[in-house]
Amino acid sequence: MKDNEEYEDLLDLNDFDEEELKKEGDELLTLRFIDGSNAKFAATEGGFVSLEFDGKTHKRIGVYLTFPLSDPESFISIREADEKAKEIGVIKKLSDIAPDQAELIREQIKLRYFMPEITKVIDVKDEYGYAYWNVITSFGACRFTTGMGGDSVVSLSDARILITDIDGNRYEIRDFNAMTPAEKKKLDIFI
Repeated sequence: MKDNEEYEDLLDLNDFDEEELKKEGDELLTLRFIDGSNAKFAATEGGFVSLEFDGKTHKRIGVYLTFPLSDPESFISIREADEKAKEIGVIKKLSDIAPDQAELIREQIKLRYFMPEITKVIDVKDEYGYAYWNVITSFGACRFTTGMGGDSVVSLSDARILITDIDGNRYEIRDFNAMTPAEKKKLDIFI
C-alpha cells in the first residue's frame, strides 16, 4: 500500500493539461503537404536550409526520405532540426517545388543519406563477433567494422547489398554478380 501512495505522490494528475495533450496529438496526426505554392526553401549562411511554411519560419530543417532506396524523389518528410525532429510537412514529389529549391533539398539528402559504393573488396576479417572490412569505395579507400549478426549486411535484391557499419554508416554493393570470384569468396560469411 505504501508503494501505491508513493506512486500517486509522484504522479500528480493535476500536472496534465488534457486539452494541450489532445491539441499536440491532433497536430502530430495532421499531414501537411509542402509544394511550391505554400512554401519557400532557402540556403542559410551556415550551409543549412531554412523553410517558410504555414506562417512560420524554420531557420533550419531536417530532410528525411520515406522511401530512401526505392523512391528518393517522393514523399520527403521535412522536420524540425532539433532532437525531437517533429514533422513540419511532406513534399509529395520533389518536382512540386522550384528547381533551385529542389536542388537544396537534394543536397541535404546527399548529406543525410551518404552511401559510398563499394567497388572492390580487398579483405574482410572475422574476429570476435566483428567483421573488419578493407575496401575501395566510390570515394576512395576505406576501412570499417560491422557486427557479424543481425542486419549489418542485407540483400536488397539478387545483386544489390546494403552494409551498415557499427557507427551507422551505410555502404552499397550495387552488383554483387559483377564482383570477382575472389571478392565473392570474401563475402561468403555474409551471403
